[in-house]
Amino acid sequence: MQNLWQKKLKLNYSKDVVDIVQFGSSISSDTPNDVDIAIIFWKIPVKEQLIQSQNIKKQLEKVSDIPIHVTSFDISSFFNESNFAKENILISGKSLISGDFFAKSFGFTPRLQISYSLTKLKKKDKVRFNYMLNGKKGNYGLLRKYGGVLLHPGLIEISPDFETIFLKAIKEITDKFKIKKILTAD
Repeated sequence: MQNLWQKKLKLNYSKDVVDIVQFGSSISSDTPNDVDIAIIFWKIPVKEQLIQSQNIKKQLEKVSDIPIHVTSFDISSFFNESNFAKENILISGKSLISGDFFAKSFGFTPRLQISYSLTKLKKKDKVRFNYMLNGKKGNYGLLRKYGGVLLHPGLIEISPDFETIFLKAIKEITDKFKIKKILTAD
């Protein structure tokens, strides 16, 4: 993964920048094609956004071995309903400035709730699912290992960081699950 947000980069940017956020496949995939970056500005002219975005992009290209794709928003256009990247940026986006989830700058923590059904599984598969979540014979299960929580039977809550790990494990046992993306107040 191209986790630029973990590198504590010394980027030069103006006070017009609210945040610089890495999101998309470079956060969740082991083999991304590019690094998606959202630069969120306070209210400044579009021409100035483009100039500053290109300056930041050039700095990021020096530390990445795959292409950088930059999208810029002012703070009000970021929350516009026509911004299709908004949900991805809020749920999985990582700030290159703070090194944490972008949503935390608004007082929220992104979480995923995975609901699942084991009703039509054989008993051995239900037991296997339980061991996968909770562990067996002193070994940690996914919930403890990755800080997930069993909210009630059939519903777990996890950090978006571990979505791929949980989904891979769940899909090995059942295809009866749904994912809900939420923001919780800190």
